[in-house]
Amino acid sequence: MSKVKIKQIRSKIKRPVDQKRTLEALGLKKIGQVVEHEITPSVEGMINKVKHLITIVE
Repeated sequence: MSKVKIKQIRSKIKRPVDQKRTLEALGLKKIGQVVEHEITPSVEGMINKVKHLITIVE
């Protein structure tokens, strides 16, 4: 499977609890932090849920 790097670009302050927990599940705690994950359907769903707070790093 391929991997994807995800970077948090916006704050989770004033976001719904489910979006905050999704960021935590992805391993993102601070703005500017980058994590790497295998691309699975569950990870794709989490990325889609918080796509306005993150970006995909090449």
